[in-house]
Amino acid sequence: MKNIINKWYKNHSLIYKILLFIGTTFLIVYLFPKSGKFKYNFDKNKPWQSENLYAPFDFAIQKSAEELQKEKSAIIKESAVYFDVIDEIKDFVFEDYNKKFNATFHDSLGRKKTELYRIGKGVLNEIYKNGVLEEEYNYPNDKNVILLDGQNQIASTTYSELSKIDAFRRLLEKQLEDRGDSKFTAVFVSMFFDLIEPNLKINKSITQNALNEELDKISSTRGNIERETLIISKGELVEGHKYDILKSLESEYESQVWSSSNYTWVVISYSILVALTLLMLLLFLRKYRIEVFLDNTKVTFIFFNILLMVLLTTLIVNYNSKYVYVVPLCVLPLVLKAFFDARLGLFAHVLTVLLLGFIVPNSYEYMFLQITAGIVTILTVSELYKRANLFISVGQITLIYIITYFAFFVIHEGSIATLNFEAFGMFILCGLATLFVQPLIYIYEKLFGLVSDVSLLELSDTNTKLLKELSNKAPGTFHHSLNVANLAEASANEIGANAMLVRVGALYHDIGKMKNPTYFTENQSTGLNPHDELSPQESSNIIFSHVLDGIEIAKKNNLPDRVIDFIRTHHGTSVVYYFYMKEKELDIDADIADFRYPGPKPFSKETAILMMCDSVEAASKSLKDPSSTKINHFVENIINKQIEDGQFLNANITFKEIESIKKILKNKLANIFHLRIEYPE
Repeated sequence: MKNIINKWYKNHSLIYKILLFIGTTFLIVYLFPKSGKFKYNFDKNKPWQSENLYAPFDFAIQKSAEELQKEKSAIIKESAVYFDVIDEIKDFVFEDYNKKFNATFHDSLGRKKTELYRIGKGVLNEIYKNGVLEEEYNYPNDKNVILLDGQNQIASTTYSELSKIDAFRRLLEKQLEDRGDSKFTAVFVSMFFDLIEPNLKINKSITQNALNEELDKISSTRGNIERETLIISKGELVEGHKYDILKSLESEYESQVWSSSNYTWVVISYSILVALTLLMLLLFLRKYRIEVFLDNTKVTFIFFNILLMVLLTTLIVNYNSKYVYVVPLCVLPLVLKAFFDARLGLFAHVLTVLLLGFIVPNSYEYMFLQITAGIVTILTVSELYKRANLFISVGQITLIYIITYFAFFVIHEGSIATLNFEAFGMFILCGLATLFVQPLIYIYEKLFGLVSDVSLLELSDTNTKLLKELSNKAPGTFHHSLNVANLAEASANEIGANAMLVRVGALYHDIGKMKNPTYFTENQSTGLNPHDELSPQESSNIIFSHVLDGIEIAKKNNLPDRVIDFIRTHHGTSVVYYFYMKEKELDIDADIADFRYPGPKPFSKETAILMMCDSVEAASKSLKDPSSTKINHFVENIINKQIEDGQFLNANITFKEIESIKKILKNKLANIFHLRIEYPE
């Protein structure tokens, strides 16, 4: 059991990466559409680029959305509207007419009363012939109408044949005018307004059910293609009926054929491809970015960002694929470049674009656009902490998107007459969304404990609380740190290292001296040296302690781990040689190991640069009557001793880069001491 626990502890980092790898693969495959991918690319009115295509199976030709909409509109137009006829109302109206007529017109009118009665009754018969509507409906006059008595159909007519509730006025006026009885119009109209009641009520349920039945009869296909039938020949134009057949075959591949019978195989195939892609990323980290690979937090951060981009793109594609270019995919290389380096950012970006090629339409065009934009992002965005640089770079990225899309459009369409300016708007939105990278970097720093150039710029401000405290408590150390920062920054620029990181590391590398400032010569202004009262071993221990004290102070002030690394390593495992020699004077058998810093040794270019610059700057204070020759020998001796002592074995720095750093230090020291370089005769 103990052996198992020990094995687990030793390999927990690798096990975590395996679980992360499997989990990310599962999530990406889960987000992908579970359908087959049609293996041919084609465009309308363009030649068929592949070999002759034969039908791989029987399939139906799908009607286009326009055709289906046209059929649907025709059925809606021809469908009937159903009205219930309420006969009781008609009977009641005729009975009421008799009563009101007799009460309104007196018998003294004689034969005229009988004639007026017939006119009124005729008008009632006319308007109730098909029925009176309870309200106006927005139907065309030729709309089919079915009249119902309960569930039985009693008549069929058109909407124009149904009477509106005030239709009697026109009929009455005409009848009375034709017989010269217009003087009775007002009386009749007043009576009919109180008399007429609608007896038709629309039956929405039956009307809708009848319409749905007709719509359900619409077939989504027209004709079939049998297996082994030649669909299109190489070089033939994809147009008309051929285009419809190809779209139907593509739809069949991506829907019922795969989702019904080969779902499991599709998932397995997706899993293999996604796993291979993520494995390439891990292998890249293992071979070229070992410090990132060994840090599980950083590996998780990279996988999280890739998964985030896949998630955003999948959501947009599922909503409406035409908005796919709104997703700010260039945020990925920007973020990874800010926290790591350009090469890793571009590599991860390309792999992400390859993954997204499975789910986006026009995958070749999409991949070309996004990879080009990613390369431009890496090449143009430098010093992300400068806001102007970010705005300029985003403008360049947006311009590349627009130019590349324009070129593809002209290739596909052959002209710019139908150019889609909406796509340009989407690219502009994408550019604006890319500006969100600044707050996103801040969020990531807090969530993952990483540090970017933006944070480094803030830390490099000498007005920060910690550096102000250093300048007050240990002014000599503060001045030394500033000089080292300048030397280290120039050296880093010379060999292509992270100049901002090494400058910040140099500013904070000696903050541990604040605890006992007077025990360090640069802070001894009175000429008294407290080491005179201590043994060499005690003095060495105090000198050693400034590293551990610095780490403690840095952690209390929430300095990033990348900055704390400089505090840990700036002396490596070097020897406090002065006190070692003093101890040897007292004890010839003194152990040199007692006078070595605990380490670790520098493990990056930046930490190695700081060790060289720190040693050279500190020792330069002891130079008497400096000359160019003295400075050259002085720099060579110090750095060569560090090389011989194996201080740079863990740092990925070359001899050529060390020679370049020596040259920079010689020139800088010569300038500090106001010397002219001695040129050979």
